[in-house]
Amino acid sequence: MAITREEVLHVARLARLAVSDDEADRLGGQLSAILDYMKQLDRLDTRDVVPTSHAVETGTPFRDDVVEPFGDKEALLANAPDRKNDCFRVPRIIED
Repeated sequence: MAITREEVLHVARLARLAVSDDEADRLGGQLSAILDYMKQLDRLDTRDVVPTSHAVETGTPFRDDVVEPFGDKEALLANAPDRKNDCFRVPRIIED
């Protein structure tokens, strides 16, 4: 699957990355090679593979919830650049 230079530049712009034309050409070739390599997976017969199976049993990553003291509230709030009562004040990010 060929990735065009325009596609590389578009993704770079979305990621806010500065990419030169030379880099875009090189990255396009590298990304195309990666996608071509991954296309080999289409040849595998996965009908009998359970979708959530793992090669190695990992066990459960969960732990019991335990109530623990959070810390000195005043010391934590002392780090706030702007504070109102017991809360951090942050700039508004949603515009009307």
